[in-house]
Amino acid sequence: MFDNLKRDAALVALSEVRDGMTLGLGSGSTAEEFVKMLGAAVGLGELRGLRCTCTSTATESLARSMSVSTFPLHELFPLDLTVDGADEIDQQLRLIKGHGGALLREKIVEQNSRRFIVIADESKLVDRLGRGALPVEVTPFARETVLRTLDGRGLQPKLRLKENREFVTDEGHLIYDVTLSGERDIAEVVADIRALAGVVETGFFPREATEAIVAGADGVKRWWRS
Repeated sequence: MFDNLKRDAALVALSEVRDGMTLGLGSGSTAEEFVKMLGAAVGLGELRGLRCTCTSTATESLARSMSVSTFPLHELFPLDLTVDGADEIDQQLRLIKGHGGALLREKIVEQNSRRFIVIADESKLVDRLGRGALPVEVTPFARETVLRTLDGRGLQPKLRLKENREFVTDEGHLIYDVTLSGERDIAEVVADIRALAGVVETGFFPREATEAIVAGADGVKRWWRS
């Protein structure tokens, strides 16, 4: 069911793409649907002259396999549009992202875009951010000091693993997934986390998204940042 909804949201986002645009391509399962649709449109000649940058090596490999032209971000920014998914979306259009591990590059690309459309299925809508884990990206040198500090603050940090090994981001960092209690607003908690030396970024995206396309059982809904 959710796969169909992801495709529904991606298809609406694709209608926003025009010939000659510079695009940011997101990461994760929902963004992957968008990239596949984009690649198909390029292959059929329905979209021409696109120049894209990618938020992960996985997305770049997919885009290139479909003959979508990719470039370094510095050659394209500011981008006309970025399309990416999210793990959680609240009513203020704030996001938690990074469960796929590409949060740093995602935030860089999205902050350098004129528009960032977040696409999702309705399961990603939450009343309060923090239903799931908040990713915290950390330099390896600071792994123990950050771990102890986060644990001391009751955030229950867990080192991200993949296939029983430490997950390492495209930038060579580690990720701790932390648990939010709900006693404080996420913005306050993240401000304290970001103040720690060795923390590179978190998966809290407070202002990056300009609009949302969310597909559900009742159809596709859109809204814009006020």
